[in-house]
Amino acid sequence: MASVALSGSDFEKTITRDGIVLVDFWASWCGPCRSFAPVFERASEKHPDIVFGKVDTEAEAGLAAAAQIRSIPTLMAFRDGVLVFAQPGALPAPALEQVILAVRDLDMDDVRARISGQPASR
Repeated sequence: MASVALSGSDFEKTITRDGIVLVDFWASWCGPCRSFAPVFERASEKHPDIVFGKVDTEAEAGLAAAAQIRSIPTLMAFRDGVLVFAQPGALPAPALEQVILAVRDLDMDDVRARISGQPASR
């Protein structure tokens, strides 16, 4: 699956769905964004079960502000509607693969328990 452009009208619906959603915040004038784009696109083709979304921070300035984007590119990972990773900077392909594997391996019951401040039930 190729990456999809996200806008203010579909961002929340996309990131709150079940499964994994990776979001690349970028701009056309940004050199590191342009170098990360093909890495992100190749990963989207390798992992068709993951939604790979792209937010153009110039066209979606309000969305970028709401997401508190201070530097681009910024990669965010959501799993089952929970933000589990956010990091600025262009990642090389192996690092992006590590992020994907780490997000896949998360124990979401434990993540939700940590967010709520409750101990995870075992």
